[in-house]
Amino acid sequence: MLSQETVEEIRAALTRYPRPRSAVLDALRAVQRQCGYCHPDGVKEAAEIMGLDANALQMLVTFYDLLYDQPVGEHVLMPCKNIACYLRGADHIIEYISTKLGIKPGETTADGQFTLEPMECLAACDLAPMMIADETYHGNLTEERVDEILAALATTSKRRDESIEGGGAHHG
Repeated sequence: MLSQETVEEIRAALTRYPRPRSAVLDALRAVQRQCGYCHPDGVKEAAEIMGLDANALQMLVTFYDLLYDQPVGEHVLMPCKNIACYLRGADHIIEYISTKLGIKPGETTADGQFTLEPMECLAACDLAPMMIADETYHGNLTEERVDEILAALATTSKRRDESIEGGGAHHG
């Protein structure tokens, strides 16, 4: 299931650490980059490459917020909703994104392009209100700034393995 490039990325991660367990997050992120989420078959294959228990890797997928065990949109928007961001208008930003995209938090747009996943704290209070979009921090958000970010994301496309059955967006 995993591409040769992803397999090589996992093997390279193994060389950077003294023990295979230390490379697990790098391996899971490689699977997620290829598949769009941590597809169970990809996680199992990564575990085999690393000589680790696939169940242990799958448990990590369900533990970390930035690893997805279900398909998500092409672009994942994670606005912070903790106190510093809230006091600077995060609730309005989340509502604005939700209205603009026509989805509720936890959902993915019908075209599979965006998933809205508000997070409890992203540890960037100095950027409040802020969000992570495709692993990039965006701070001091306004409606105009959100529009710019969404427009820029809409013109980009991440690599996905289109051969995965059941892939695509979900409404959670």
